[in-house]
Amino acid sequence: MAQAIADGGAASPVPRSGRYRWLIVAVLFAATTVNYIDRTMLGLLAPTLGDELKWTENDYGNIVTAFQFAYALGFLLMGWLIDRFGPKVGYAIAIGIWTVGHVAHGFASSIVSFMLARVILGVGEAGHFPSVVRASSEWFPQKERSYAIGWVNSATTIGVILTAPTIAFFMRILGFDWRETFIYTGAFGVILLLLWLWLYSNPRESGKVSEAELAWIEHDPPEKVERLGWGAIVSKREAWAFAVAKFLTDPVWFLMLFWLPKYFSTTYDVDLKIVLLPMIIMYLLSDAGSILGGWVSSKLIQSGHSVNFARKATMIGAGCCVLPLLFVTGLDNMWLAVVLIGIALAGHQAFSSTILSIPPDMFPKRAVGSVIGLGGFAGGVGGMIMAKSTGLVLDATGGNYTIIFAACTIVYFLAVFAVHLLSPRLAPVTVKSA
Repeated sequence: MAQAIADGGAASPVPRSGRYRWLIVAVLFAATTVNYIDRTMLGLLAPTLGDELKWTENDYGNIVTAFQFAYALGFLLMGWLIDRFGPKVGYAIAIGIWTVGHVAHGFASSIVSFMLARVILGVGEAGHFPSVVRASSEWFPQKERSYAIGWVNSATTIGVILTAPTIAFFMRILGFDWRETFIYTGAFGVILLLLWLWLYSNPRESGKVSEAELAWIEHDPPEKVERLGWGAIVSKREAWAFAVAKFLTDPVWFLMLFWLPKYFSTTYDVDLKIVLLPMIIMYLLSDAGSILGGWVSSKLIQSGHSVNFARKATMIGAGCCVLPLLFVTGLDNMWLAVVLIGIALAGHQAFSSTILSIPPDMFPKRAVGSVIGLGGFAGGVGGMIMAKSTGLVLDATGGNYTIIFAACTIVYFLAVFAVHLLSPRLAPVTVKSA
């Protein structure tokens, strides 16, 4: 395996130049932040809404499930849409849909209407990561792409951290109720949509990229295939390499987002919505992992290693960073648990940044959105299985997380094995001649 991973790779003589492409990263970073604020607001407002609207636990569970189901299926639709119309139009549609869904929460009054709002939000938000990776494939060469994606991916936790202060600003300082808060925070999506339409275009069509920077962006070898349809994509083992990896590892992130507050509440009697410092520490560590993972992968390629070696070695290293989860449940010291969980989250985000960089390594730009969509769908299905399994395990063990955390440490190595088995060299896909 090691020999196969190390094959190939040659440094390009084209010098790195220009900075305009990093403005695109800044816009995508802001978009990710808005995406996660919109996604997380209901969770933080759920106690208030539950008291006012008399929700049961099952009612709230149905609302959450509606989002997860729509989010998973939405990946298939939005991935195709972004490949069909390009990231400028495709992502604009996605932002518009999820903003409508977000604002719709402010007008909802029944379980069904909240489920409908979450479905609209989920379908729109599913267009985010296909757009991020497709745009990154257009604006960054292979040896720099994972670093750019790492920065954008780090904004997921920034959005989570900023959600509570955003709600506090609108409800406590401006005096809005929860309905007005949902409605007026929809302005973030409107501003983002206008910013995207104004700033984004293909590098050659932007008119703001120097010839030297354009040469750097476009210096990768020409693609062997221009475009692949859905039928061709799902027949490729390379697409399933990505999908299986997402199916195995995305559930860990969903677990941490949805169950960490409960874990800290039951284990250490700490409410993370009130005592924010542990959450901030863990998520900032995860941000560092996202950026570092992308940087390491890019640096290895720039140092002359093959893309195959760089991506897989980084993913193996990221998986090793998740191993501290094995020791968390035996700790009485909350702050040591915070650090170990933070390191594990950093490992996950490093893995995530790297795995998101793989579809453009293997597929033409005009198929990247669909491949990301397939992987996102697989990750969503895995997340729903994880949610159900976690509940069953906790009920059976009296709330003990040891088995759950142990399972989380294994899946990254299984994912790397699956990727290597299905795509031993991460070679670009080929199509047989007629």
